[in-house]
Amino acid sequence: MSDPSDIRAWQRLSERLTTSGRLEPHDPARLAALGVRHVINLAMPDHPEALPDAGAVFAAQGIAYTHIPVPFDAPTDAHYEAFAAALQAPGPVHVHCIMNWRVSAFCYRYHRDACGMPEGEARTLMERQWSPETSEHEDAPTWAAFVAPRGS
Repeated sequence: MSDPSDIRAWQRLSERLTTSGRLEPHDPARLAALGVRHVINLAMPDHPEALPDAGAVFAAQGIAYTHIPVPFDAPTDAHYEAFAAALQAPGPVHVHCIMNWRVSAFCYRYHRDACGMPEGEARTLMERQWSPETSEHEDAPTWAAFVAPRGS
């Protein structure tokens, strides 16, 4: 099965990692068909586009599920640490939120800080979805601070 082009903001970052925006009720079966073994959801559960009963839906497909609700106006280092830990699960792993903005920022930090990916390469992957530094979204400055390199 080829990568689904109709899932919002779908992106394959590697053979082990895919990302997207919101998922619809028929998407968990499609992810299972792709071999996804673990899904990480960074969206808030009360978002109008959130997948209802996501944990049960993924369990029915034999996919492990980790929910790390990240308020769009308040991402924290604790959220990032939970994300980095969840990425250690057996893959392939799919990470999603609603627009793939949270996910792209989290993956940028992870690639740059945990994997040693060159900053420019990691930034290019993030900017396929969005750039907090150039976005006009009211919460973009919070995200620019979230992705900024941490002091040693």
